[in-house]
Amino acid sequence: MAEEKRTWRLGIDVGGTNTDAVIIDGDLNLVASTKSPTTEDVMSGIKAAMHEVVSQIGPEAAANIGFAMLGTTHCTNAIVERRNLASVAVLRVGAPASVGIPPMVDWADDLAAVSQGSAIIEGGFEYDGRRLAAFDEEACRAFFEDVRGKVDAVALSCVFSTVRDDDERRAAEVAREVLGDKVHLSVSSEIGSMGLVERENATILNAALNEVSRRFTEGFAESLAAKGITEAEVYLSQNDGTLMTMEHARRYPILTIACGPTNSIRGASYLTGVDDAIVIDVGGTTTDLGILSHGFPRESGVAVNIGGVRTNFRMPDVLSIGLGGGSVVRVSESADGTVSATVGPDSVGYRIA
Repeated sequence: MAEEKRTWRLGIDVGGTNTDAVIIDGDLNLVASTKSPTTEDVMSGIKAAMHEVVSQIGPEAAANIGFAMLGTTHCTNAIVERRNLASVAVLRVGAPASVGIPPMVDWADDLAAVSQGSAIIEGGFEYDGRRLAAFDEEACRAFFEDVRGKVDAVALSCVFSTVRDDDERRAAEVAREVLGDKVHLSVSSEIGSMGLVERENATILNAALNEVSRRFTEGFAESLAAKGITEAEVYLSQNDGTLMTMEHARRYPILTIACGPTNSIRGASYLTGVDDAIVIDVGGTTTDLGILSHGFPRESGVAVNIGGVRTNFRMPDVLSIGLGGGSVVRVSESADGTVSATVGPDSVGYRIA
């Protein structure tokens, strides 16, 4: 089939309760849709939803699909549930100035367990770009030699690397020389903004999500191939209201966090034609409130807590309230006969049926 005829689009959105899938044709008409419960492993729910919408149009029409998009909660779930996280080596360039606060100092023990070694070596810069200390390449190389064979990913941070990233780039080169190409590198100047600890936290989480991102990107590609959709361009939703390629998602999986509310905010703009508004998305687990500004989600200007970890990477300004369609309601009666009730924040989620 000619390339120009592959104009149909497949979209899948994974929520805490339901996994939704749609197919629209080249004129943006809806030709197939389904809603099914999200599964515990998430991927099998995606496959089931994809199977249903492709079955509705048939394999011949499915050959028209030229674009496939996925919005997923894989990364958020992995952090919150502490599951399937990669082992990480954490290197900070910033001694002697930053030794007072070690990496992951305020992390919960079960999440901090992703670290299989950390070190703070000399180097880094002042706020105006002046060198703080000479980069200790010998200590850098010794650290990577020590963790070789023990970790799946490396998180690199440096004092004021958002001003000058020289030492981070050199540390990354040394990591590649010692650990090879198979180890994932997460570099703080590419992920976070000003604020060493929060930027470092986001970088470590990004590194820890390496295995999760590999699984869901490969799983999505395999699911498409199983349905004969082999020529489609594949994208994932990211949390600024735009899409990213599979390769970008594997490198920066943390950018998929909060893509669910973001999709709702962007969808509200598209469906109403309104560019500035407050959007309320009521799901099965939470109710999310966000700001639509010029057609896109407004970015948060403060540190964002993810799974108990303070981070400062790009996130939408969303308020989440633990109240949704699957929220658990508890009623109690006191000794004087007064009846009271609480709603959430826990939810039956995908088990609502």
